[in-house]
Amino acid sequence: MKLKIKRVYEKPDKEDGTRILVDRLWPRGLTKEKAAIDLWLKEIAPSTALRKVV
Repeated sequence: MKLKIKRVYEKPDKEDGTRILVDRLWPRGLTKEKAAIDLWLKEIAPSTALRKVV
């Protein structure tokens, strides 16, 4: 099985396969239609506290 990491803001390709978003927040300014996300796994994304650690 091949995995490809891609930014959600990049235009979807026919070759993308199943598109999964792993983030707690929906991307700003992006509609669900434009994102073409098949599955949103916000439960497994890093916590807000962990995301803010720099």
